[in-house]
Amino acid sequence: MDLNFTPEEQAFRAEVQQFLKDKLPAALAAKVKAGQRLSREDQSEWHALLNERGWYANHWPEAHDGPGWTPVQKFIFDNECALAGGPRIVPFGVNMLGPVLIKYGNEQQKSHWLPRILSGEDWWCQGYSEPGAGSDLASVKTTAVRGVDAGGDHYIVNGQKTWTTQGQHANMIFCLVRTDREARPQAGISFLLIDMNTPGVEIRPIRTLDGDREVNEVFFTDVRVPAENLVGEENKGWTYAKYLLTYERTGIAGVGFSVASLEKLKAVASRVQRNGKPLDQDPQFAQRLAKVEIDLENMKTTNLRVIAAVAGGGVPGAESSMLKIRGTEIRQEILSLIRRAVGPYALPFIEEAQYSDYAGAPVGPKEAATAAANYFNYRKLSIFGGSNEIQKNIISKMILGL
Repeated sequence: MDLNFTPEEQAFRAEVQQFLKDKLPAALAAKVKAGQRLSREDQSEWHALLNERGWYANHWPEAHDGPGWTPVQKFIFDNECALAGGPRIVPFGVNMLGPVLIKYGNEQQKSHWLPRILSGEDWWCQGYSEPGAGSDLASVKTTAVRGVDAGGDHYIVNGQKTWTTQGQHANMIFCLVRTDREARPQAGISFLLIDMNTPGVEIRPIRTLDGDREVNEVFFTDVRVPAENLVGEENKGWTYAKYLLTYERTGIAGVGFSVASLEKLKAVASRVQRNGKPLDQDPQFAQRLAKVEIDLENMKTTNLRVIAAVAGGGVPGAESSMLKIRGTEIRQEILSLIRRAVGPYALPFIEEAQYSDYAGAPVGPKEAATAAANYFNYRKLSIFGGSNEIQKNIISKMILGL
């Protein structure tokens, strides 16, 4: 990282590096660096280690047990973790729901749910997209009808969510539900917290190209949800959803993970031979390698600007959409170049090679085992969190006034 840090920031960077050296399990880092699949236990172990140090909810305010870091400190932490092979923090509870509860939740919700996010007692997933409401999120049709009976004030939820990442691990889901079918689309949506173990909730896996079941469909059939699980005001959920999406889109950019992937790409390109020379000396490949590195360096600065926008409670607007577009394009280009670098060795797809206990003989460069699977899996980056086409519409509206 070539940014000019102050002496205090350099000291913090050294502190993070020492923590990673002392606490990051070697086996876990090896999995991450190899691009292998992580289990729920792997991710929970990392979350617990960070929480023990007080670094898990690293953008929460100190009043809610966050470390009170500056944007630059968070930037340093994310980059150093990625370079060391630290797993990506599962964002749904701590990075998405947490900020919404802190800003819009009532005191009872904050005191109940925030500590459970930190402890790992609750594992959250996101209930936004539906079969007919992906990029057009305001078209959600899952309904929540409020009623009162002998069992108390409650909602009855019916509908379907899709592309629910890690829903198979979750015990809780935060959902956008339609509570007013007569209002204009954005005005009739509410933000509801639902226990996945409630009768009427069904999860069905969606197998992806690499054989994983990372994403799921979630069905709700007459699911009873306590009215106290409504966040904020009824029919104001669109406001909370947009606030959450700025955090999601900023995180999708994954600057730190792009930095780590670029290091892997350079290592592969320096070892693989083409026409008797290392691949990084091939003019065409070297040109693409140089371009993606320049783009990434530029995005580091943009990332700092966007993170700084949320310091002190602010919310980034079109900047997060810009970062999401460029970040996903850069990550996809790096993964594409890794796949190209290992060449024909990326063609065989061995699903078992995605796991750390695979004992098969390596074929070609060590990166070949996961090159194709990672390339295909991360084509999704430009679609989820609001497709890049939608982000361009947001930019044109908010900045250009079109």
